[in-house]
Amino acid sequence: MYDIIGDIHGYASALEELLHKMNYKKVKGVWQHPGRKVIFVGDYIDRGPAIRETLQIVRTMQENNTAIALMGNHEYNALAYDYELADGTFLRPHDAKNIKQHEETLKQFEAYQQEWPDYLNWFYSLALFLDLPELRAVHACWDQKDIDWLKDKNLYRMNKELLFSSHKEGSNEYKVINNILKGIEYIVPGEYAWQDKDGHYRTENRIKWWVDPQQSSYGQLLFDCPKPMAKIMNENINSIPYSKGAPPVFFGHYWLEDAYPVVQAANVICLDYSIAKKGNLVAYRWNGEEQIDNRHFVFVNYKDGRQ
Repeated sequence: MYDIIGDIHGYASALEELLHKMNYKKVKGVWQHPGRKVIFVGDYIDRGPAIRETLQIVRTMQENNTAIALMGNHEYNALAYDYELADGTFLRPHDAKNIKQHEETLKQFEAYQQEWPDYLNWFYSLALFLDLPELRAVHACWDQKDIDWLKDKNLYRMNKELLFSSHKEGSNEYKVINNILKGIEYIVPGEYAWQDKDGHYRTENRIKWWVDPQQSSYGQLLFDCPKPMAKIMNENINSIPYSKGAPPVFFGHYWLEDAYPVVQAANVICLDYSIAKKGNLVAYRWNGEEQIDNRHFVFVNYKDGRQ
């Protein structure tokens, strides 16, 4: 049986509170349960006050087989931010926007600089997706074509060659990795540009990839849909929605802000409820059911985690 946990972003106390709430015990430094295992969907770093402690918990559980840890876009970005090119620049530019995203992580490792390269190396061990007969997990988007492409190439984890090629715009590696770790995006017309949580004006809107685009409005299809577009019927998005007959798929990434966790569809479950914005850290306790049950959610609030 599995307990799938959403984006943690350095909120270690909330994570420990959640594990305790689900009857996990810390035995010889490892959180464990006699009959269950955790699946982490990625995004362990950046933003929160206890990033190093979060990594210690997740890594220790993974290495002792009490958890499966997936890669999130923040771990992927950290690898690219550290990847120095021959000309002295970096695969992920060290510009103001990217420095801000990574600064909290790097600041918390200033006194433990020998540890950070080791954690970067550990990131390469994180699964890009999990495809079990009964359930699936990925950080942002399950697109079957992308998953099949990775399987065909025997790419179940990141490596330096894939990291490099996935930063070449136009390459298949770029499309696949960005889709599964960051989500499929739709470019809205310039007059609908919107301001994100960090104050940047954006025209990219993530698609709710489980929603059928036929007879749907942009408000139903897009995260953070600009209000003037919300009621306009879709004419441009032709995505194939996640199959209703497929196994349940769990993911994070999307900064949901509902007061309580709810399913997105009968077999589609987002677990990111914005702990880094004083929301909730959420888990789903999966017991083998094909039909997801809202009663199986467990969560702790930012305040419950004593952060």
